[in-house]
Amino acid sequence: VQLQASGGGLVQAGGSLRLSCRASGMILSVFSGSDMAWYRQTPGNQRELVASITSHNGSRNYADSVKGRFVIAKDNTKRTVYLYMNSLKPEDTAMYYCYFKYTATGGRDYWGQGTKVTVSS
Repeated sequence: VQLQASGGGLVQAGGSLRLSCRASGMILSVFSGSDMAWYRQTPGNQRELVASITSHNGSRNYADSVKGRFVIAKDNTKRTVYLYMNSLKPEDTAMYYCYFKYTATGGRDYWGQGTKVTVSS
């Protein structure tokens, strides 16, 4: 299984991006049984949770800094989780990582390779 993140790039402040994270090689039952999240990290700082979505009931949570601007969503048929990023700010500039945690007993977790988002002022 590999998590393939894409969609990052350079955008002006106020613009939008859609990040995608495709779980290559993951069977549907594992995908649908996984909690998923997007994290971001800037140089010299710890990775921070941006948004998450649970496998149980699709409950979503967001960091205060992105509430009302970002939306996390998933598509089981495409084995893909998305992060819709709107009204981007320069402080959103970071490397963004997707993360999956299979919630079954003994289930493992997975990290994507990261996709860079740069927001210019």
